[in-house]
Order: sequence, then C-alpha cells, then structure tokens
Amino acid sequence: MLDFNGIQVEVCHSKLDELSIGWTTIDTAATITGWEWFELTPQWSHNDERLEPFVGQELREVTLLEWRPAEHDLAAGTVAVEFVFSGGCLRIANGLDENRIEIGAAQPDYIRRELGR
Repeated sequence: MLDFNGIQVEVCHSKLDELSIGWTTIDTAATITGWEWFELTPQWSHNDERLEPFVGQELREVTLLEWRPAEHDLAAGTVAVEFVFSGGCLRIANGLDENRIEIGAAQPDYIRRELGR
C-alpha cells in the first residue's frame, strides 16, 4: 500500500496471474487477524527504508509493465505496477505469489502499458 496525500493505493499480486489494485479499502490501523495458528503474526509497517527516497516526490506517471523475456521464463506475462516520480521509479512486481518492490530503471524485458500522467 502506498499513500498519496490520503489516497491509499493497494497493489496485491497472488499466484502467477492475479493482480488486484484498489483504492483506500484496507484499514491499516486495524489489527491483522487470522494468523493465530502461525508463530509470526504480520504487522502493518508505516516505514520502509526502500520507499523513503520517494516521500514528498511528485508522482508523474503510472504504468503497467508486462514481463516478456526473450527466453522461457515461468514469470512471463506477469504484470508490475510502476510509479514514476520526479526522482526515480518504484515498481511493485509479481514475486511469484507475493509482492516484490523494485527500485530504479525497469529491466528491458518489460513491455510498457502506460495508464496516465
């Protein structure tokens, strides 16, 4: 989840081919439940050092990136959501059934599908 001046953008990858994008539907002040059976309970984090360089930056573009490598790849066809800021790029990619944060220029094996500026 990313917060843009009170508008929360929620990106969630599941399995190899499912992507959900929502806006301000998850209450991050609520306690995460349903993990009582597991020894580690997930907690909301409002600080991620990887995201610090983007705080306060102007969002200039949002793009969908489709992974299309030249060689066979299990992840081919997965989609990343890229946020282009005045000071760099941040992508939330499919980490094969989980979200993966990528920073910097996208690899050339991505095909760009621009959403808007």
